[in-house]
Amino acid sequence: MSGAFLAGLVAGYGVAIPVGAIAVLVLGLSARTSFRVGAAGALGVATADGLYAAVAAVGGAAVVGIVEPVSGPLRVTAAAVLLALAAHGAWRALRPRPVTGARPRRGLDTPLRAFVGILALTLLNPATVVYFTALVLGRGDAADSTWSTTALFVVGAFVASASWQLLIAGGGTLVGRALTSPRGRLVTALASSTLIAALALALL
Repeated sequence: MSGAFLAGLVAGYGVAIPVGAIAVLVLGLSARTSFRVGAAGALGVATADGLYAAVAAVGGAAVVGIVEPVSGPLRVTAAAVLLALAAHGAWRALRPRPVTGARPRRGLDTPLRAFVGILALTLLNPATVVYFTALVLGRGDAADSTWSTTALFVVGAFVASASWQLLIAGGGTLVGRALTSPRGRLVTALASSTLIAALALALL
């Protein structure tokens, strides 16, 4: 197996495995909706990681100079969006449910919305591109990279991130099935919102 692909796998798992607000969001989506929605969100995370890996592999050191001046505002924006999602999730969990009629779908409750929304939210994390850039520059063969090795590195990062996030989505689905009662759904939603809010505040 290519060294570049293995390096991408290691880099992808390195950025994906630490549990943060996005991972909790993916798990919560799966728990209260379906695996399809959670998986779409998971692929949104992996797509963002793959894009950042590509930017880092192609742009190198120039990327850090571009990202660092705006890292503060991006971090604040990401925290604000996460806090809004946490508040919305808690409100939906606590509001009275209609007795009859289908409940309208909103927010990230469809696969497409989950993919686009979590992709955009993950892209707001400037630390990811700095992380990938540092790894790319630290590789001994970085200066001699070809398009093929760059592509293998990016694919490896995407595969690692996708596999881990899909595992989280699957775990959320199992949690959702175990807590199918209204009280269980309420506890799951409130716990998810609380964790997301705490992790969002930690960004600040």
